[in-house]
Amino acid sequence: MTQISTTDNPNWWREAIIYQVYPRSFLDTNGDGVGDLAGVTEKLDYIASLGVDIVWLSPFFKSPMADFGYDIEDYCDVDPLFGDLADFDRMVAKAHSLGLKIMIDQVMSHTAETHKWFVESRASRDNPKSDWYVWADPLPDGNPPNNWLSVFGGSSWQWDTRRKQYYLHNFLVSQPQLNFHNPLVQQAHLDAQRFWLERGVDGVRMDACVFHFHDRQLRSNPPALVRDTSTVTDVNPYGMQAHLYDKTQPENIAFLERVRAQLNEFGAVSIGEISSDDALAQMSEYTEGGNKLHMAYSFNLLTPVFNAGHVRRQVEEFNERVKDGWASWSVGNHDAIRVATRWGGANPAPGFTKLVLAMQLSLKGTPCLYQGDELGLTEADVPYELLQDPYGKTFWPEFKGRDGCRTPMPWVADAPHAGFTDGQPWLPVDAAHVKAAVDLQDRDHDSMLNFQRRFIALRRSLPQLTRGEIAFFDAPEPVLALRRDLAGHDSVLAAFNLSGEEVSFDWPATDGVAQMPVDGLQGSAQQGRITLAPFGAWFGTLAANR
Repeated sequence: MTQISTTDNPNWWREAIIYQVYPRSFLDTNGDGVGDLAGVTEKLDYIASLGVDIVWLSPFFKSPMADFGYDIEDYCDVDPLFGDLADFDRMVAKAHSLGLKIMIDQVMSHTAETHKWFVESRASRDNPKSDWYVWADPLPDGNPPNNWLSVFGGSSWQWDTRRKQYYLHNFLVSQPQLNFHNPLVQQAHLDAQRFWLERGVDGVRMDACVFHFHDRQLRSNPPALVRDTSTVTDVNPYGMQAHLYDKTQPENIAFLERVRAQLNEFGAVSIGEISSDDALAQMSEYTEGGNKLHMAYSFNLLTPVFNAGHVRRQVEEFNERVKDGWASWSVGNHDAIRVATRWGGANPAPGFTKLVLAMQLSLKGTPCLYQGDELGLTEADVPYELLQDPYGKTFWPEFKGRDGCRTPMPWVADAPHAGFTDGQPWLPVDAAHVKAAVDLQDRDHDSMLNFQRRFIALRRSLPQLTRGEIAFFDAPEPVLALRRDLAGHDSVLAAFNLSGEEVSFDWPATDGVAQMPVDGLQGSAQQGRITLAPFGAWFGTLAANR
């Protein structure tokens, strides 16, 4: 059971931990090889046992599934693949009985091409929804109106023979971009959001929220001064542009304020996905003032870069730029290579994922955890012939897409498909994951799963780690050394060794500390000198008057 209190605590979400469920790969209860809402309901006790507070569900809405639910055909219905509205209501009721809150994925920037809005919009240039999407005439030579690129490859403009115009798509061709300059589009989304809030939803995760608005003049983007490799990989030309005009437009601020006002009616929270050339700037802009997003996360800790300087720089720069906003730090999700592999290599060392979790949960901000990372799962190797992700098929073989982090959860080691399904799974269960199954780790005190449970409980017992200010100390790379301070409490000091070699260094600030052993992490302090085992960590407390 979770213990976080929301009574008389309007900022409870700052102390919370988010756990992302990718429903397709969580648990299948009807044997069709795809996870469903009933499967989520069945495993809510497991999720609660982790000590998390908010369950973020990737899209389960009615969809043709070209982008596995991120192409929505009906914002107010459940796709039969996942169940129905009754299944959703049962899931919410069970979650609330366990003290868990439900957060849904709101994909507002685009729809599926099969959405009735787009079917009507593309039918003619003068129908009631003709300007609900972004349409543009070709240049005199027939080319698209500008140089904007799709994240998923190629031009972001697609010719439509019905209207003899181009329509904008920032992702797949089958995901047309809505025109947020039309106030009716904004209201339609607010109406859909209200539908779910009235069903008991406690929060929304706003997918691609920097894409809501586009430049009305359709100006071409200039070349990037520094190629973006945080949002996309270096094989994708999308990173070669400075995206000044196809996203992060100033009109988005007023819309986010409308979203927040509606969320406030229900006491619901929001988190935004920020993928932009200067993500920290948008994270600050979209969360400051208490009238837009509650919190935001970027891709800056979802890249291959893993060193103490990088982590420190992200947190410090956010704190320098932000006024009163709030960050959510994520090191794994359904779009990124599993952190165990991305940062730990093909064969991550024992204890590596424990170190990463402890570090993440010690930063100032709301942690967002991804299903399976509590088991230390590595990136699965999905052969091309079994690949499902259209993004991966476009950029294969240098970029293999997102299937490797989306393979099914392993529940029972000796069951077919590790207990995920009785049928044929939509993606294969990785053989290495079977050895990390929940039932095996549940019985092992030293497992990653049980370490995560213990560390989350420790974090909950230390308000300094949930509400305290953060300051970093100069320490030799690869050590991240920090301090969390909260009025009326002893300071918490922590040092993390981000390498596979033992490290010792002088840290005078630790003189007089009370060491706080953490089961599963190795480190010690003696007369102001810290010694950390490979991928080890040390924690201590210092009296408030020191």
